[in-house]
Amino acid sequence: MKEQHNCYYCVNKGVIIDYKIPEALNYYISNYKKILPRRISGLCAKHQRKVTSAIKKAREVALLPYVRT
Repeated sequence: MKEQHNCYYCVNKGVIIDYKIPEALNYYISNYKKILPRRISGLCAKHQRKVTSAIKKAREVALLPYVRT
């Protein structure tokens, strides 16, 4: 039996994860600007790692905040 994927990026193959698109990454950040875990975001492990590194890169170049203001 094939496992069903709930991961947004596994279902929509054409969507890319890029740090230069902070609007797409805001969905995976809490109100306190913390990165949401897999159990809440619903991503698979591979895409969670990519989203996490994209968020960290976006924070480094000041596209996303580190803390809530």
